[in-house]
Amino acid sequence: MRLMTTLAIQIMSVSVGYLMYELTDSKLMLGYIGLTEAIPAIGVSLLAGHLVDKYNRKIILLLCLSALLGCAIALFSLVWKQTGVGTASLITGLFSVIFLTGIARGFLSPTNFALLPQLVEKEHWSNAISWNSSTWHVASITGLTLGGLLYGFVGVEWTFLIMCTLLAGALFFAMQISPQAPVAADFTEPALHRIKEGLRFVFSRKLILSAIALDLFAVLFGGVTAILPVFAKDILFTGPEGVGYLRAGMALGAILTGMVLAHRPLRTNAGRTMIWSVAAFGVCNLVFGLSSWFWLSFACLFFAGVFDEVSVFLRQSLVQRHTPPQLMGRVSSVNAIFVTSSNEIGAFESGLAASLLGTVPSVVFGGTMTILVATITWWRSPELRQYHIKD
Repeated sequence: MRLMTTLAIQIMSVSVGYLMYELTDSKLMLGYIGLTEAIPAIGVSLLAGHLVDKYNRKIILLLCLSALLGCAIALFSLVWKQTGVGTASLITGLFSVIFLTGIARGFLSPTNFALLPQLVEKEHWSNAISWNSSTWHVASITGLTLGGLLYGFVGVEWTFLIMCTLLAGALFFAMQISPQAPVAADFTEPALHRIKEGLRFVFSRKLILSAIALDLFAVLFGGVTAILPVFAKDILFTGPEGVGYLRAGMALGAILTGMVLAHRPLRTNAGRTMIWSVAAFGVCNLVFGLSSWFWLSFACLFFAGVFDEVSVFLRQSLVQRHTPPQLMGRVSSVNAIFVTSSNEIGAFESGLAASLLGTVPSVVFGGTMTILVATITWWRSPELRQYHIKD
């Protein structure tokens, strides 16, 4: 279910981005797409965490997937033959659907995070976290790759139709999950009090806060995925298929690393490994920004996928292991705000920086800032630097 959902979401991300760039030839518009999705996702996240901890998580999951399927159908309807649809109307429709997608994703992330411990026995958590993290990250990167390849080879209409099929399949499999009761807690407390409780927990745990802040700033500055269409079209001269191949580099790195982590999860020196992985991720993006040779760019993204998968696995393991069951929804909603900020607002930062500084200087700047963030975290967060995973 999660594999199909993540594939569909990432196909949507890359295909809408390339379509917008074709329509407008504007790097800044690529950033606005991320911002349009991030604002509603962040806006509803804390409320979503409260509701996930209070009500049946399976029901919320089904509602989220239904909403995403509706958005996918709306996107397909917008581009189907484009008869009588002007460019301005099409752009307005795309932004409207992406906004609604952001609301659905704001609920989906804490629901997925909180539902996992209810589905797996505690003695299997370690393996479940490994597979869950690997599945998400592999599907995320692979979906972006598949989106570029589908867009280039079969066109935007078929790409959106395949996305609808994936979400329909995800909804079907989610229906097979056995009903899950809410975790026992005092639900008479006011919603605002319960939301504050989740915030206090995160900000009082330096280990958790350091891990998610590291991910936030690293991806906020270091991500290059939003402007890959610019590199493919203007620097590497490949087109949408090139976006797909570049995504495939990240996908291959993430897949291989995910398979290793699923069978041999990292335990000792976990925090130190996470910080070094983020720094290496920044180096890969920096070299990618300087490259004008396709296969060097491909290799940089391959290793970026390797190091990003290690970082994501360790962060998710840490947060899930150190969060009480009754706080899973609210803590994951705070985590989702950080992740959404780093990904979607990071996409806006990439588009804005590329417009102001130029495409290559913006990526070099982002890679340098990622290395700096990892260095500061090493210095300022001894708790994370000395962290080891224990059952």
